Amino acid sequence: MNKPMKHSYWGNTVDYRALLDQVAEIGPKLEANAPADDAAGELTPESFELLRPLRASHLMATEELGGAQMRPTEVLQVLEAITWWSGSAGWVSMVHCCIGAMSAAFLPDSAVERLFAQGTENRFSGQGAPLGMLKKVDGGYRLTGKWSYGSGFSHATWSHSACFLDDGTGKPAKDDAGNVIVMCAHAPVEEHKQLGNWDVLGLKGTGSIDYAAEDVFIAEDMVFPILSAPPQRLTELFSLGIVGLAAVGHTGWAMGTGRRMLDEIAGFARSKSGRAGMLGESEKFWHDYGRAEASYRAARALVMEVWGDIEATAEAGRQMSTQQISMVHLAKSQIHEAGVDVCNFAYRASGGAGLRSGVIQRTFRDMMVAANHFTIAPSIVTSAGRDLGGQWSDRTWQFYDLIDKK
Repeated sequence: MNKPMKHSYWGNTVDYRALLDQVAEIGPKLEANAPADDAAGELTPESFELLRPLRASHLMATEELGGAQMRPTEVLQVLEAITWWSGSAGWVSMVHCCIGAMSAAFLPDSAVERLFAQGTENRFSGQGAPLGMLKKVDGGYRLTGKWSYGSGFSHATWSHSACFLDDGTGKPAKDDAGNVIVMCAHAPVEEHKQLGNWDVLGLKGTGSIDYAAEDVFIAEDMVFPILSAPPQRLTELFSLGIVGLAAVGHTGWAMGTGRRMLDEIAGFARSKSGRAGMLGESEKFWHDYGRAEASYRAARALVMEVWGDIEATAEAGRQMSTQQISMVHLAKSQIHEAGVDVCNFAYRASGGAGLRSGVIQRTFRDMMVAANHFTIAPSIVTSAGRDLGGQWSDRTWQFYDLIDKK
């Protein structure tokens, strides 16, 4: 009776509810491993092996490529569920999911036939800021550069690195309009040097390390222009571009984190001893908790409304509009803002208990780090507001900027 309606645009081989059941089964182990993940600075082998059967890198890839071709609203719920148990496990899963989707969306057929070939188990990680240089050579390119924040890099098999195209003199090449050309290059992870440098406040178990490439060969078909690449498959959905696909992951992660903190502080208040027993009798606490629940649920409802509209547009065979991408950014920001408010409330309400190692402390730290990610920058919300308010209605999104239409 409650089964979702099937539409030919989406895959039929993987039921997201079965994945949710898998997450519920492995979740307690992910939570138990979270302190060890933090101490290791990356997911421990045990945590990674628990996640591996979920095939996060393939959730949004087409069934033709061996992917699940899942609805974004379903992907959001899967990432939400993983994150509820472990912020770091959820973060690595969402990075592999989103970058896998980008590779499956924008690389040419010859590349995806190798990367997603039957029997392969590739995972993708890297950095979307152009911090390297790509030099044209016979048969492909040579890549040199250094990137930060390669989340889940040690558990990936292929890198995804933004870089400038060398104009032949060591300077960034420009297109006919005078804009620099930014490419996204893919190479086997083992051809990079992993540099560490992940001593941080939160999301400690994500292994979001620095990494480098030194004259690494990149096959000619393993690149795409990151600012302007046309989608090669599922052209309606993937017309969201790089930033739209990244938004699925960050949004789902924030959904799981906010929900976990609400559940944790409510359980803490219901307990029968010490400060917690006093908290459970507090009228102010339950009033503030009710407000936090309402704020979080409103933000989550906005997320599902926005992405439900995206799905309907894709099913109707239409490309995504500028305003739809603006709403994706606003929903992503709102679920993070609600999560920050929830975490601040819960941390303050927990008193000394929140200072000590445990779910409240770890969730608080993770949320504060995630809310500082550049994809949640205030300037993005400002641009979305200008678009929706009609001041910049003649512009279009390019990466994280609203620019004049050409």
